[in-house]
Amino acid sequence: MTSPTPPQGRYASFQAFYPHYIHEHSNRTCRRIHVVGTGLVILAFVAFVVTRNAWWLLAMPLVGYGFAWVGHFFFEKNRPATFKYPLWSLMGDFRLFWETVSGKRRF
Repeated sequence: MTSPTPPQGRYASFQAFYPHYIHEHSNRTCRRIHVVGTGLVILAFVAFVVTRNAWWLLAMPLVGYGFAWVGHFFFEKNRPATFKYPLWSLMGDFRLFWETVSGKRRF
């Protein structure tokens, strides 16, 4: 399976980018690690809201990127899309999380 190629080197929209994002997460273990990491990011945000302790805000990117990058470097064996598409990758993480917890995408 080949990755969808962006027109003229960049994707014009998140809708066009998301198939590429999913292709870059074809390894099941990588997807699972992403879902766990995104879930922990959400919990860290909730902890911040409840405690008003700013350390939880620092924990969010460390946990999120830490889990995601382990998935990419050790299981997917590719370069995270975050480096080229930071915002759309973040949006993709949350969409992947939602699709998984809602049962639309297999865990």
